[in-house]
Amino acid sequence: MEVTIRLSLDFKKMIDILLEQKPDINLEQIKELIEDKKRKIGAGYLTDQGALFLVAADLGATFDNVQRTKRGIKDLYIGARDLDLTVRLLNSYPIRTFTKKDTNENIENRTISVYDAGGSIKVRLWDNSTHVIEDNQLKPGDLIQIKNCYVKSALNGKPIINIGEGGSISPYQGNDASIPDIDGITSNIDNIRSEKENVVVSGLISSIPRIIEFTDSRGEQKKSLQTMLSNDTGDRKLRVALWNIDEDSLPKFFQMAIPVRIIGARIKEGNLQYGNGDYEIHGDEGTIIELKEKHQDYEVHSIRIITDGRTENGTVNYVGVDKDKKLVYVILQGLSDKLTPNSIMDCIPSRIFGNMVFLKEDSYLELVENKSFPGLEECVTKIKDIKTVGESYIVESIILQQPNTAQVNTKTGELVSVTDTLIGDDTGEIRLVGWRDSSNELGKVKVGDRIRIIGALLNTGREGKLELTLRKDSSIINLI
Repeated sequence: MEVTIRLSLDFKKMIDILLEQKPDINLEQIKELIEDKKRKIGAGYLTDQGALFLVAADLGATFDNVQRTKRGIKDLYIGARDLDLTVRLLNSYPIRTFTKKDTNENIENRTISVYDAGGSIKVRLWDNSTHVIEDNQLKPGDLIQIKNCYVKSALNGKPIINIGEGGSISPYQGNDASIPDIDGITSNIDNIRSEKENVVVSGLISSIPRIIEFTDSRGEQKKSLQTMLSNDTGDRKLRVALWNIDEDSLPKFFQMAIPVRIIGARIKEGNLQYGNGDYEIHGDEGTIIELKEKHQDYEVHSIRIITDGRTENGTVNYVGVDKDKKLVYVILQGLSDKLTPNSIMDCIPSRIFGNMVFLKEDSYLELVENKSFPGLEECVTKIKDIKTVGESYIVESIILQQPNTAQVNTKTGELVSVTDTLIGDDTGEIRLVGWRDSSNELGKVKVGDRIRIIGALLNTGREGKLELTLRKDSSIINLI
């Protein structure tokens, strides 16, 4: 009689071990012994694997090491236990602390992502294990060893590794060439062809990075990073959206045209409402942005100030232009306020984020004379040349329509004022929008007014048309 037994991964390995220990019997004989054992014990008491343990005992064989046989991430399944894994670190999430209701005991946990040649998976760490990344100065691509772990279902239904009692996670003392390093799993923009999780993507920052505040599903205020990543030729650009980010974790100098690598991201189908419809790169607080070239901290930047300073939360904010006639937002923190409109400064910023320059007490700042430096009038952009979404502009135009003001409910239920109008110059027309305080300022202009707008941001409106939006630090100046 032919016996049919479905072999699971662990069961097949156990069979192989038994055949190694008992070379005088074959697979068919083992299958018959299993069925015989199940008949003798009685129906409903033994699985094939359970019967195999009893058969092995009868034959004097043991499976003491079968559960700790090295295996890869692609072989894992929910319910797998007593595992030892050698993997590489991909990225790690912040440590979180919560209090147990019954004991008021504080407990720490965090999640990390790991990978090998066959795939990637998240690992949940508890208490003392949560600090293993910092204690060992582990970075993406470093080899680590996880002992006595098991796989369970995460809240999203996907497998996640937990470390069991007596288990451990530590740097791997040795080398494993079978697991590619971070360079080996890095994809460039041209290679993105499908949705995928836990990816590493390299490219060039191709739009001014912006920090946008939003409200999450719990009603908490969070921040997201929005930018575009392109290939070397610039003929393919993917939208980047990193959610729940901590600004302090971002690179100190983060500008357009710099080569970066995004570690631990997710590739999603694009949304035409926000991007160009191509795939998008999404991340969260665990995603890492790594500069592929080290920035020179001592690089001197020259800026002409073109507005009065505005004081807000202990900082003084200015708008300026650089030598390339691009708008720059200057934030002074802890420095004496000695800047005035039309003054030129040389500075070594403490941080640069997109078109925002941060100057703190440790920054270098010196007022200089430079007659060849562009003036405000040279930096005005004609409407036909306003093309780059996310970039700020100086525009001189005429009000073509009476401003329209409405009250709009935001996602958080806040009722805010929004004003829009149409402006034009001798090259074209474009809609201008102001929110909150900017709405009040825009509402004061009249049809036929000739105005200069400093610091209007180009966005894509609800109907997919380009429009200028006033920032909170934008200025509207009536020209006589």
